[in-house]
Amino acid sequence: MKIRVLHYFLAVAREGNMSAAAAALHVTQPTLSRQLAELEEELGVRLFVRRSHGVALTADGLRLRERAEEILELLEKTRAEFAAPGKPLTGDVHIGCGETREMRHLARAMQRTQAQWPGIRFHIHSGNFDDVTVRLDEGLLDFCVLIEPADLSRYDSMRLPDKDVWGVITPSGSPLAALPHVTRADLLGQPLILSRQAMRRSAAPNAFADWFGEDFERLHVAATFNLVYNAALMARCGLGHVVSLDGLADTREGSGLCFRLLEPRLESWLSVVWKKSRLFSPAAQAFFHALQEELRAADMPAK
Repeated sequence: MKIRVLHYFLAVAREGNMSAAAAALHVTQPTLSRQLAELEEELGVRLFVRRSHGVALTADGLRLRERAEEILELLEKTRAEFAAPGKPLTGDVHIGCGETREMRHLARAMQRTQAQWPGIRFHIHSGNFDDVTVRLDEGLLDFCVLIEPADLSRYDSMRLPDKDVWGVITPSGSPLAALPHVTRADLLGQPLILSRQAMRRSAAPNAFADWFGEDFERLHVAATFNLVYNAALMARCGLGHVVSLDGLADTREGSGLCFRLLEPRLESWLSVVWKKSRLFSPAAQAFFHALQEELRAADMPAK
């Protein structure tokens, strides 16, 4: 499988039309069609459904598109790490994370890094545990921020200084807003908006599910989310109450929302992780040193 052919495949997937893709790639349409036919033969699957006005991806085509994007992203990342030796330090650092106030420590480390090396750029990939760890394991990310409890045995890690605290984002006029805190009993029967990570029931630890206990399956889940901003909009419209970490949505007076802590109190540590025995690029190494300095400044030594 050639890198050029993966570029061809992605161009057709993007354009949805052989002629348009051939024009964008500056190749003839017969050449493009032949290359993609050979790719299908090599993989032993159909990648496209031919239609009168274009093409559409099959299920195997969708799967290959995701993989091809990852391969090309990793290739560009590798090229960048070896580019321009001996010149001022440049490069890209890729970080995966969920939404948390603890990202402020990484943001300060980014600022420290760029103050010394303005040519270093940072790329943030927001997602839940599964989203970011898959990308970390495949080499597409340099670091991830994971909320605990989590299985960190596969990674090296540094714990961030403060715990995040769990609670409920609820409309200001809701029954939950009138409570000083929210208990398990208060949540039963209420429409809830949960993150997909909080919904996960598997062998992996799940802080909210463990806190809720045996009645977890009885919860009324009205919607799930990946980003709290969107979940807060749903709560403001009355769809339900968002179970979330504190400080991620605007709950100031006049916002239409308020935040109530869970009782018993539920807190979670967060850790920055990276692959064991990982050889960092120069840019990632510079950020790593800046992060160590930031955590030392916060009086929190690395594990």
